[in-house]
Amino acid sequence: MTKHDENRRAFLVGAVAGAAAGAGAVATAALVSNSEARTQPEGGVDSLSNAARQGAFFNAADAATVAAFAERLMPGAPGKPGATNANVLNYIDLALAGAYTDQQDFYRHGLAALEAHCRKAYGESFAKLTEAQQDETIHALEEGKAQSFTWPQARAFFETLRTHTMEGLFADPVYGGNKDFAGWRLVGFPGAQHSFSPEDLKSRDSFTRAPMQGLQSRAKTNMRRG
Repeated sequence: MTKHDENRRAFLVGAVAGAAAGAGAVATAALVSNSEARTQPEGGVDSLSNAARQGAFFNAADAATVAAFAERLMPGAPGKPGATNANVLNYIDLALAGAYTDQQDFYRHGLAALEAHCRKAYGESFAKLTEAQQDETIHALEEGKAQSFTWPQARAFFETLRTHTMEGLFADPVYGGNKDFAGWRLVGFPGAQHSFSPEDLKSRDSFTRAPMQGLQSRAKTNMRRG
């Protein structure tokens, strides 16, 4: 992993680490609270290839682009899960077919503009570019310098994909991402708990009193008790 990749990972992890260290809920989980009707088994689908073939919203080409983009935002490394490991593509795909249906046109136009930019600059689709070229493209979007974009604007598209990547990494696995609690393990967040003591809420150390659990497993446990 390059120093550039390490810095990018550190930024995304640091964006939610404070909430997790304080034993508070991951804020991004609330952003998809209306998507229960499209929930997946805990941890999401088995692989990104399955998600691309059986997408709820993306076709295969767009799925490959979004998966590659998210992976460059949060690259994996040995012992360090990235966006692909966490099944971020599946999360975004399900969200756009459910709670985020109002953003479908935003993605359609944004992905078409990204394709046009990459074809003009490199003669290839984003997913087929080298990592260096993908990083150059992402930087151009972040700086608002990709001229193929009108609506959405390049920076707006970048910021939305970055936000949704973070959600896919750190939201509860019931929403299709955060596979095997990859994001929570990065920041030491324990998942759904019945309660936290005042001492837990004040502590900045990782919460280790109970196993890591998601909303789905907690619901099953409560049903058995009932």
